[in-house]
Amino acid sequence: MPLRQEDHAGVDGLIYLAETPETKWVGYSEGQQSSILITGPKDVSAMLQRYGKLRSQALGREATVRLLEQMLGDL
Repeated sequence: MPLRQEDHAGVDGLIYLAETPETKWVGYSEGQQSSILITGPKDVSAMLQRYGKLRSQALGREATVRLLEQMLGDL
């Protein structure tokens, strides 16, 4: 994420998405106090949309390299 990103789609905690051999998607959400396996199509769809938004907000490869080099230089 860019350093100046006020909020982003991943602020609610870790999410994992997996596609089964039957091409069905499942999700897993992990929080500080609890975690849950998500199998409902509508809920998994919302997670896939959140993942897509998170990817669109993330830095690209070159910008990530520059940020990491800058952070390394600041140590």
